[in-house]
Amino acid sequence: MELWDAYDASFHKVENVTLIRGEPIPEGLFHLVCDVIVKHADGDYLLMQRDSRKHHGGMWEATAGGSALRGESPLDCAVRELHEETGIDAKQLVEVGRVVGEQNHTLYVEFSCVTDQPKNSVILQEGETSDYKWVGKDELVSMKKSELVTERMQNFVKELQAEEEKQ
Repeated sequence: MELWDAYDASFHKVENVTLIRGEPIPEGLFHLVCDVIVKHADGDYLLMQRDSRKHHGGMWEATAGGSALRGESPLDCAVRELHEETGIDAKQLVEVGRVVGEQNHTLYVEFSCVTDQPKNSVILQEGETSDYKWVGKDELVSMKKSELVTERMQNFVKELQAEEEKQ
């Protein structure tokens, strides 16, 4: 049984309330999910392919991440999930955004990290990921919406495109 802290829509922890994975989340409460966008020191981005048995199986994600466990800070969650899903030990994570997912009662805290870990040292997590690849910014922004999971991922790619157009 996976236990989560409850939060309000302003990212404040609600004391003395515990949520349980798989059970309905009461109206007005949220659980916390942390995602990490991984960029290699050479400029490439890490994409992880979701295991075919998961929701959106076979699609690519521009992040590694998951739900924060009870008592876990957003940063602690991000570091744990990054290591579990990729084998990457983050030296420094930077928070880059927060999103409220009203429909699914989820708060997302987005982080980024830059790693110089060898690209072939990524470790897949059984049942979570089935493949990985490193892609340059051009390839990432040219990926079709049908290849990338979630609107959050697509928004990240749009931000990269906008950044590229400024340069």
